[in-house]
Amino acid sequence: MTYHFKSADAALLLVDYQVGTLQLANTTPAYEALRNAIVLAKAAKVLGIPVVLTASQEDRVQGPTHDWFSRVVPEAYEGRVLRSGVIDAWQDPAFRAAVEETGRRQLIIGAITTDICLVLPAISAHEAGYEVQAVMDASSSPYRINEDISRHRLDRAGVEMTVTNTIIAELTQDWSTPEGQQIAQILPTPYLMRPVD
Repeated sequence: MTYHFKSADAALLLVDYQVGTLQLANTTPAYEALRNAIVLAKAAKVLGIPVVLTASQEDRVQGPTHDWFSRVVPEAYEGRVLRSGVIDAWQDPAFRAAVEETGRRQLIIGAITTDICLVLPAISAHEAGYEVQAVMDASSSPYRINEDISRHRLDRAGVEMTVTNTIIAELTQDWSTPEGQQIAQILPTPYLMRPVD
């Protein structure tokens, strides 16, 4: 099944981009995964797409949510859902309520790590009737086998996999619009290494 996401129908969910969990990112380097998540947040802001951030146990080894989000999407950062330890974010009532409050049925999800923080809520949200695209280059696992098995599970469950540039282009639809012109300036490239101005 192939979905066609539209900015008016989509919400961006960013799960566990915490300074501790980012140390587990290896299959996509932590900096690249974080940069891509920031680019997704910037594009969402331009396109009027709601952003829902969540973090688990910020006062423990996972650490606080990376402060770049406080500069790019300050309202989402301040309102982030702080889970007490529920591993599958979708099973946390406050997180699920925050997603439901957006009124959007198309969910774009990035998470650190792929093998836990992405695969579980992406599949759960899909099973709950949402259209889901998992952004693979904004996610990362500690080991290649973890990443490969997670991608296999996502595919088998019917979750679409995408990358940052593709989902942003899909949502933007036309580079000649004022929004398209803004977004063209923030797309990640090998030469764009500063995610926050």
